[in-house]
Amino acid sequence: MGAAAERWLVVGLGNPGPRYARNRHNVGFMVVDLLAQRLGERWKPSRSRAELVTSRLAGTPVVLVKPRTYMNRSGAAVGPLCSYYGIPAQRVLVVHDELDLDFGVLKLKQGGGNNGHNGLRSVSEAVGGPEFLRVRFGVGRPPGRTDAATYVLQDFDRSERTDLGVHVERAADAVESVLADGLAKAQNTFH
Repeated sequence: MGAAAERWLVVGLGNPGPRYARNRHNVGFMVVDLLAQRLGERWKPSRSRAELVTSRLAGTPVVLVKPRTYMNRSGAAVGPLCSYYGIPAQRVLVVHDELDLDFGVLKLKQGGGNNGHNGLRSVSEAVGGPEFLRVRFGVGRPPGRTDAATYVLQDFDRSERTDLGVHVERAADAVESVLADGLAKAQNTFH
């Protein structure tokens, strides 16, 4: 993985617009925004209903992607980009919120189910299966009887915001590690 000649698609999942910007569901956008900032690049709109940064990250050609299609239709942006750039699912890395992990915990994996995450389901359908890589960013379970859909569309709470920047930095580091060193080595570092 991460050979210099092979382009990767790194997708942050989230919802567009200021209303959603600080929601738990938008942590994927937060991570790719930081990666774009590290590269000194600005987001550019594309015909594929996404904002893009095309550059090199960790020595690897990469297209950073923020779908503008809303979470549940993320694949509508990702699928056409994979086709356009000739990128197979195995070189798509998706950064997303994960209810089954405590806040700030990261898990990296390839493939697997969608676990009720509609953004992942949409990407799976668009790229022909679940074999893409994932940086799962823990947002924790909703408290009490709070509905999961309501919870992920809420902003991180005050105590979480204290450490959010550190966790977003670490997730961005994990993306770079996957591209530079491969999934297995990155897992050893970040798990």
